[in-house]
Amino acid sequence: MTKKQLGVFLGVVLPVIALLIVGIVFTNGLYERDATIQETMQDAILHEGDKISLFGLMVNPGLISAYIVTGVILLFAAAVRIFAIPRFKTVPGKFQLVIEGAVGMFDNMARTNSPHKNNFLGAYIFAAGAYIFIGTLFELVGVPWQTAAGMSVTLPAPLSDINGAIALGCLTYVFILVGGITSTRVRGLGRTLKEFSLPISMSFRLFGALLSGMLVTELVYYYLALSFVLPVVVGVLFTVMHALVQAYVLATLTALVYGEVTEPYHKKTKQPKQSRQQKQSQEVKV
Repeated sequence: MTKKQLGVFLGVVLPVIALLIVGIVFTNGLYERDATIQETMQDAILHEGDKISLFGLMVNPGLISAYIVTGVILLFAAAVRIFAIPRFKTVPGKFQLVIEGAVGMFDNMARTNSPHKNNFLGAYIFAAGAYIFIGTLFELVGVPWQTAAGMSVTLPAPLSDINGAIALGCLTYVFILVGGITSTRVRGLGRTLKEFSLPISMSFRLFGALLSGMLVTELVYYYLALSFVLPVVVGVLFTVMHALVQAYVLATLTALVYGEVTEPYHKKTKQPKQSRQQKQSQEVKV
């Protein structure tokens, strides 16, 4: 370490660490927990204490998050289609490169994994991947909402609610089922029904991955000694990682299974049996 780097470390990093330690020590007596860690984690999963009234119905906060994320995606898609796409040029700009790159990536994924029938597959995995990615990043915004009990709650990611994850898993399974029936009829139906565990695995994979990041952040926030600076780093890293990984995994898995169920059936042609004299003549030639 050079003298300049050492000076920066002593002049910036050490004072910050010292201030954090002082803050932890002096605020330790002021911090009161309104619930145990078990109750905090249980409420993050079951949402028993943070129900929201929606037109008289008691719903989970994840449903409100799903409506907001869906509305944002639809408005953005409409704005891009109306204002941006007509202005696309042969030599693309930065925004055009981003849009074309994202669309091309999912389109290539669809063509690679399902070469026989992929007209709508690319659009679906693009929409599903965008919903997972934006919906997971939504929890970083920290949108506050009032519960039915009058308390304030931060809206979570839509798929951190088990109901949202199951809905997306079942929708993906229905999409694959319809594709299999329209392409290979009864054979496609049978191939899809063999994958009966697909919506369950998709749902719990999404739910478990997104919930784990949220619970880790809750644990870090719960303990005062860790609740300075560290939750920001942990929350951002877990959220971005899950957003990228889960969007890619669901898109890839959907494309693979869709390609299997829509593959046309090819009958194997039987080769005619050779007589004994033909076999003997071939052996003599060899």
